[in-house]
Amino acid sequence: MPRRMPGWWKLGYVGALSAALAGCSAPKSGLMPPNTLTAPYDTLAGDVLWAVVPPVNESGTSLVNALAMGDALVAAVTEVQGVAALPVNRTLAAMRGIGIDRVTTPEQVRQLAEVMGADGVVVSSITAWDPYDPPVIGLTLALYARSGSMRGQVPADLDPKALATAASDAGFLARSSFGSGPASVSIEHLDARNHQTQMYVREYAQGRSDSASALNWRIYFASMELYTQFAAYHGVRRLLENEWMRTARASGQ
Repeated sequence: MPRRMPGWWKLGYVGALSAALAGCSAPKSGLMPPNTLTAPYDTLAGDVLWAVVPPVNESGTSLVNALAMGDALVAAVTEVQGVAALPVNRTLAAMRGIGIDRVTTPEQVRQLAEVMGADGVVVSSITAWDPYDPPVIGLTLALYARSGSMRGQVPADLDPKALATAASDAGFLARSSFGSGPASVSIEHLDARNHQTQMYVREYAQGRSDSASALNWRIYFASMELYTQFAAYHGVRRLLENEWMRTARASGQ
């Protein structure tokens, strides 16, 4: 810096130098894409369509908002590449239309899928719920699937020869058939005190939360709404992992 200069010029010079140094040392913020889920199905003819039944509350507490969890599950399914999901209110309307308030049997699953034109139906229950920090959510998901559109096998109670010789379209019959049990099941107990759960949350938060905030990924423990979104995503993720294994086994036969 020159020896002789006005005081105001010195202040301006020092301020500009400080700002430049601060800019060099400040961390660069950038966007990071969140992890995405991909379905194992052949989607050349379009995405498969799932209907999500609002979960049954089996947690023993009345604090649970089952419809909110149902909406979170629909949102999680909608994010999956290759799968589309119907809104929960349409599923409820279809259930009222066929005269049921709970889906408890494979026959009811089949009826609901036919009414809604769905390829898969997710039936779920909430097995644990504690909204206080650290939060806890237990969630069970069961996916019932059509055998054709989701690359499964034709159920054992269907005779392939009968399908081949049927007067109606055999392909339609295969696609409209549901097995007597779920194709895949996900059972999760997500306790925020568990380090493995914390690792799942941290991974989920990447690209979904502000890493520069004070709480960072731990913000999902401070809000039950956010923790519900995480739990729904994680349950759907586990369901898809099981579907990848199921369809791989079916393709190998």
